[in-house]
Amino acid sequence: MGRELDSLADIISFGVAPAVLAYACGMQGLYDRLILVFFVACGVSRLARFNVTADKLSDGTDKVKYFEGTPIPTSIVLAGLLTLAASQHAIGSNLWFGSLKVGGYTLHPLALLFVLSGSLMISRIRIPKL
Repeated sequence: MGRELDSLADIISFGVAPAVLAYACGMQGLYDRLILVFFVACGVSRLARFNVTADKLSDGTDKVKYFEGTPIPTSIVLAGLLTLAASQHAIGSNLWFGSLKVGGYTLHPLALLFVLSGSLMISRIRIPKL
């Protein structure tokens, strides 16, 4: 049960919190919201996969040798970028890289970093655990 509670704390701290921060910084277009939901869903999927495969990945030992996909705490980089943007007053309509209208809906190109981060979390890339 401890692993599941740890994952719940991780998804709130490193999944939901950065997504809410991005929304508060101005990523409020339809595409932005879809991207942020995708990001959180990728975080949940990544943690669920880890919890299910941790025993297999540890090869009978107590320690997992590598991660499949980037660990969810790497999203702290996104939170850091948004914090930097806020400190430079680059939020709301001043968000870095501006905004695009696609099919009548708004997309902030900065939100694509959340797509990249989420996609890397659910990838099969092996990252050694230190």
